[in-house]
Amino acid sequence: MAVTEYFVRYLQRRDQLSEADIACLRAIPTSHACFRPGEVIVPRGRQATRSCMMLRGLSARQHELPGRVGERVITALHVPGDFVDLHGFVLAGLEHDVVSVGESEVEYVDHADLREITRNFPHLTRLLWMSTAIDAAIHRQWLVAAASLRSAAHLAHLLCELYTRLAGVGAAQDHRFTLPLLQRELADILGYTPIHVNRAVRDLRAEGLIRWIGSEVQIIDWHRLARLARFDPEYLELGRAPR
Repeated sequence: MAVTEYFVRYLQRRDQLSEADIACLRAIPTSHACFRPGEVIVPRGRQATRSCMMLRGLSARQHELPGRVGERVITALHVPGDFVDLHGFVLAGLEHDVVSVGESEVEYVDHADLREITRNFPHLTRLLWMSTAIDAAIHRQWLVAAASLRSAAHLAHLLCELYTRLAGVGAAQDHRFTLPLLQRELADILGYTPIHVNRAVRDLRAEGLIRWIGSEVQIIDWHRLARLARFDPEYLELGRAPR
């Protein structure tokens, strides 16, 4: 499946696409690449000439802490269909790396082709803008969750969000999904120690809310998990509306 099919699904969940819109998206030339766990997909610092969409697996925005070698903060996770660095299309460069979480595959889109879209397809241009606005909304929600939820509920919120995003593009179903994150990486995302993350996972299992074996996660009781997490997917803009 071409990555544009995931992106088409991403957009169709939120607005109606014309035949011309869909044909334009499917005609975008892309270059394919595969990455191993921890490899840099998009490096920070340099001025980009292309943007990257996820095809398979996950990626993360990773910030190195100044003056603290080896310490990092993960500020976003990206799933299939996401433009992981579309903001780099209009910025001089990124202040963070985008790294592979587990094995991943991506497609790169040249900025010259994105410029053609902005010149000739105003509706798609608005939808590209929307996708960056949703990225920002997700980041804000992560800040709210970090400030208001305790460890188990905070982890529950992340699991609810990731499943909802994956299911929204057809990359997960039946409340099951793949999450190839080590506990150290979960700690980097949630702002806890690996010990606290281990305890949070144990608590969710003990409550009968999830089953987590290796990288495979099953949400056993969605309603209770979402209630614990105070999860409201409104910020993901999943309702279809004219844009």
